[in-house]
Amino acid sequence: MANGNMFQTCSRHRGKAVMIRTKDGREHRGIIQHVDNRQVYLRPMNSGRNLGGFGYGFGGYSYRGRGFGFGIALGAIATLVLLPFFI
Repeated sequence: MANGNMFQTCSRHRGKAVMIRTKDGREHRGIIQHVDNRQVYLRPMNSGRNLGGFGYGFGGYSYRGRGFGFGIALGAIATLVLLPFFI
């Protein structure tokens, strides 16, 4: 999916729980907090791993220092799936 289409898809689902699979096979679950022209920012959901409340990922740990989790490059997203909230 082109970056423009992924930007629109992520923007439409802002505030919803999603699972994003990147082109390298990694899966990230979280709630979409913010979308810009380069990245989608997720607030991690509890996935059974103790993350200590800190974000994880690459390219920075927060959106403008506000603790929104982590960013995923729009071009790295292979699939985006909406999740029921309590997974």
